[in-house]
Amino acid sequence: MENGSRQVVVSALQFACTDDVLTNLATAERLVRVAHAKGANIILIQELFEGYYFCQAQREDFFKRAKPYKDHPTIKRMQELAKELSVVLPVSFFEEANNAHFNSIAIIDADGTDLGLYRKSHIPDGPGYQEKFYFNPGDTGFKVFQTKFAKIGVAICWDQWFPEAARCMALQGAEILFYPTAIGSEPQDDGLDSREHWQRVMQGHAGANVVPLVASNRIGKENIETEHGKSEITFYGNSFIAGPTGEIVAAANDKDGAVLIAQFDLDKIKSKRSCWGLFRDRRPDLYKVLLTLDGSKSSP
Repeated sequence: MENGSRQVVVSALQFACTDDVLTNLATAERLVRVAHAKGANIILIQELFEGYYFCQAQREDFFKRAKPYKDHPTIKRMQELAKELSVVLPVSFFEEANNAHFNSIAIIDADGTDLGLYRKSHIPDGPGYQEKFYFNPGDTGFKVFQTKFAKIGVAICWDQWFPEAARCMALQGAEILFYPTAIGSEPQDDGLDSREHWQRVMQGHAGANVVPLVASNRIGKENIETEHGKSEITFYGNSFIAGPTGEIVAAANDKDGAVLIAQFDLDKIKSKRSCWGLFRDRRPDLYKVLLTLDGSKSSP
């Protein structure tokens, strides 16, 4: 609390992953401490940061990377860190749930409490990003989490391309949106570079919902042995923090590790959001077509 307003400092981390869990955990912890030293309250670590982005290949042995949510060692370690530093940490992991598998994230509050789980809803399937082989579609629905510092909405990577996901979280009261990510080059097309498109889509979510948005992506080249030979992705970083009109307030490049920081006055943003009328003038009665796949107004 500062001068009668709710000030919150958010951070996005960016780093290159190795394929060793302990090494990546040490890197993540080091950068979390750097962010904390800069005043961060809520710190976002990139998607599936325990190792390489294994979804370049369809390999049976990669299912061994999954672990149950309960007593997950990475989550427990991050709970201890969050409690020590009094920061909020969304923690991405590959979840095994009996015979199901999910791309999941646990939200750790500033006292180390696990506030719950979100499971990635939109699962991509294309060259280099073959997530449907590993992950069931998430069954949690879009959620918001009341943390010590703010009510936050957290979705994962491919979710960030869907305005419906951002709006669902905003409608539930999310004051800031967070998107941990793993995205880079396209193995089938060296000329395809999605980074500006990727960023602009999320800037739109921030502006359309009048909320800040934090996106964390990895960097570096990762080579995975696939069933058809080696596959390589160069992850393009460009992690960023957008303000409530979609403006970029902090951004990383495509090569270097980074700890991005931005401060927001949540009460001031709430007032702006109310005055702008986007939620006052919504017409949910006209949006039933969104419940269809083909845009028809009635079922066949």
